[in-house]
Amino acid sequence: MTPQPTAQAVRSKWTDKAVYAAGAVVWRLVDDKLHILLIHRTKYRDVTLPKGKVDPGEMLAETAVREVHEETGIRVSLGVPVGVSRYHLPSSKQKVVHYWAAEATDRAIRESTFVPNKEIAALEWVPLKKARARLSYPVDHEILDFFAKLVDDGVLRTFPVIALRHAKALHRSEWDGADAARPLTERGRRQADSIVGPLRAFGVRRIVTSDAVRCVQTVKPLAKSLDRKSVKTAKISQDAWEDGTDDLRSVIGRRVRSGKPAVVCSHGPVLPGILSEIALATGTIQGSYVSSAADLEPGAFSVVHLSSSNPGSGIIAIETHSPKV
Repeated sequence: MTPQPTAQAVRSKWTDKAVYAAGAVVWRLVDDKLHILLIHRTKYRDVTLPKGKVDPGEMLAETAVREVHEETGIRVSLGVPVGVSRYHLPSSKQKVVHYWAAEATDRAIRESTFVPNKEIAALEWVPLKKARARLSYPVDHEILDFFAKLVDDGVLRTFPVIALRHAKALHRSEWDGADAARPLTERGRRQADSIVGPLRAFGVRRIVTSDAVRCVQTVKPLAKSLDRKSVKTAKISQDAWEDGTDDLRSVIGRRVRSGKPAVVCSHGPVLPGILSEIALATGTIQGSYVSSAADLEPGAFSVVHLSSSNPGSGIIAIETHSPKV
C-alpha cells in the first residue's frame, strides 16, 4: 500500500507552491447608494478587484491596504474579511488571495492621486449589482457574493476591537525583579515593530494597555507611529487578574460603546476573559471560535469586528494574525 502523506507534508507542499496576495472590496455611498470600485488592468485587459502580492516580511492585512493605495491612490482601513480566492497561475502555482471590505471615505477619494498607468488603465465605481457583470473572473464573483451578504444583513460598516497579546518578554526565570517590570526580549521588540503596519491597516486610533512593562513596550512603536498616547491601566493586567482585582468588563464595555477602532494589549491568561467580555457586551453566543481567538502566541492579535450601527447585534467576524518574526 502506498503511504499517505502526513498533514504536515500536505501543508508544506501547498506552501511551496502557493503565491499569497491580498486585496479589498472597496466601497462607498453615492447618494445613499452603494458603489464598488473596480480596476481595469492595462496588461491583461480585464476588470477585477484591487489586490497584489505580499512583499517580504509583510502580513496580509498591510498588503491589502498597501495594494489598494498603490493601484487606486485611495487610502483605506480594513473592515470585515470577505473571503479567500484560490486559482492556478500559468506557472501551475496556486495563488491565494485574501480580501476584506474597505470603505473609501470622501476625503480619501479626494486625496487620491491616481492617473492611468502601465498597470491600471482606469478605475470604475459601479453599483453592486452591476459589479458582478463587469468582473472578469468567477473567483471575484465569489468574493462579491460574500460581500453582498454583509450588505443584505446590514452589517457592512463595522469597527474593530483588537485583542493583542504582548510580544515576547524575558522569562520569569531570567528576571529578578517584579513580574510586572519584565521587559521585552530583542525578538519581542522586533515583533512590536512588525505589527505596527497590520494594526494600522485596521484603522486603530485608540490604544489601551496593561500597565505591565512588557505590554507598554509592545504598543510603544504603534503609539509613536500614530502620534498618540496609550492608555495604561492595571484593570487588564496579569497581576490584577491573578489577585482578583481586574475589571475587564468596564474596559471592554467602554471600547464597545465608543464604536471606535481600538487595540487592547494584555497577557495570555487574561485574553480569554477579554474575548469573553467582548462577546457578552455584544450579545454574542460564545463558541469555540471565541476561545480560539484568545489562544494567541506572543505578539499575535485577534481582530473582532462589530457593527457600527448596532454593536449589540453580535460579533460579525473574528480573524487572528501572528507576527512573522
